[in-house]
Amino acid sequence: MSSVTLNGHGLAGVSSSEASTVPEAGADDSRNATVNLFASPGADVTHLRSGPLGVHIDSFAGLLSGQGYSTRTGYRKIRLVAELSRWLGRRQMRAQDLNEEHIRAFLRARRRRYLLQRGDRRTLAQLIDYFREAGVTPIPCSAPCDAPVAKITADYARFLSQQRGLSRATLNNYLPIAGRFLETRFGSGPVSLSKLRVVDITRFMLNEAWRVGSNQARRVASPLRCFLRFLTQEGKVAANLAIGVPRVAHWRLSELPQFLEPEEVESLLSRSHRNTPAGRRDYAVLLLSARLGLRASEVVRLQLEDINWQAGEILIRGKGAREDRLPLLNEIGQALAEYLKNDRPCCACRRVFLRMNAPRQGFSSSVAIGNILGRALVRAHLHPEHRGCHLLRRSLATTMLRRGASLSQIGQVLRHQRAQTTEIYAKVDVAALRALALPWPTRV
Repeated sequence: MSSVTLNGHGLAGVSSSEASTVPEAGADDSRNATVNLFASPGADVTHLRSGPLGVHIDSFAGLLSGQGYSTRTGYRKIRLVAELSRWLGRRQMRAQDLNEEHIRAFLRARRRRYLLQRGDRRTLAQLIDYFREAGVTPIPCSAPCDAPVAKITADYARFLSQQRGLSRATLNNYLPIAGRFLETRFGSGPVSLSKLRVVDITRFMLNEAWRVGSNQARRVASPLRCFLRFLTQEGKVAANLAIGVPRVAHWRLSELPQFLEPEEVESLLSRSHRNTPAGRRDYAVLLLSARLGLRASEVVRLQLEDINWQAGEILIRGKGAREDRLPLLNEIGQALAEYLKNDRPCCACRRVFLRMNAPRQGFSSSVAIGNILGRALVRAHLHPEHRGCHLLRRSLATTMLRRGASLSQIGQVLRHQRAQTTEIYAKVDVAALRALALPWPTRV
């Protein structure tokens, strides 16, 4: 694909250094003019800069402006911060002292006066997060917890992140399971890891299967084995208890993968609302999933620097910090260029796909991609049994198989690390399998 020159609408914006600059005390009004972005022309905004937070309110206003908040919403947020500043001043508090307890007390006072509005908590959470990133208020140090379970899970977290290099998302899945296992076995009493037995593991897995069902319980087994291996490696238990984690009944390849027929995929794409900015963004998202088989998380993490327009390829950041390069198909390139040039909100975020409403930032999780797909299925009047984010990915693999691609080729396109992951698609070609099936025995 030929080189695409962007006009800066989607790429230019407030730089990270500009967005995080906090004016020092004593700065003159020529530097503190950002509040005027949200105030009426000619309005006196001096009162908004009173109190201990006054010298920082312009930089916070610049952050809100960079995140795309409207004049009305931005001014309401600035007024709330100014009220908090005066509230702190009456109590002889400094900006450096601001923490969550002070914010809760301020919000309670507003509630008693019937002044609490929707969004106030969110605004003040933005404020304190911004102050901590800018170094105005210190990041709270988690007090050392004397609870034995907390100590063990903290050591486990360091092991997962430092030695195994797992992502924060994986830690968020693994740590609660380890903590729940220890709390189930030892409760709030002392934790004696030497007393762990296989029967404790079996009992825990049975309780999990009863609590969340067998399908979800399968997702507990692997993190639990990892935790037990950690205990063995650290010498906290003598025996390798990981081999005692029972397998939850699951028959691999027992079901056909859920997919859409090629004409259904084309109907889904053709019915995209490409006459609106959000519609053109969603169309590019759907194309990446339908044509390249990207996972939802890979679409979410896509950065502006990952698109190499000159070479005609895209850098994909997949599972386990793996990076792959896929061709930038002309259809996808045109959709991305149209979105980036005309529709992508102007902000400092480097993610390709952003929220259309403030705060202008990348999608927080893969749920946003699932919502985009769900809306597209409704427009196309399609009602598959499973509507997950992998639907278009599986549809691509199925179409490739029917057109003569081998399983190894499908695995390369989908970037499977193991050949067994691709095996399920061997059952999709029902017509070919029918010729291999033995006739059903009949009684003569």
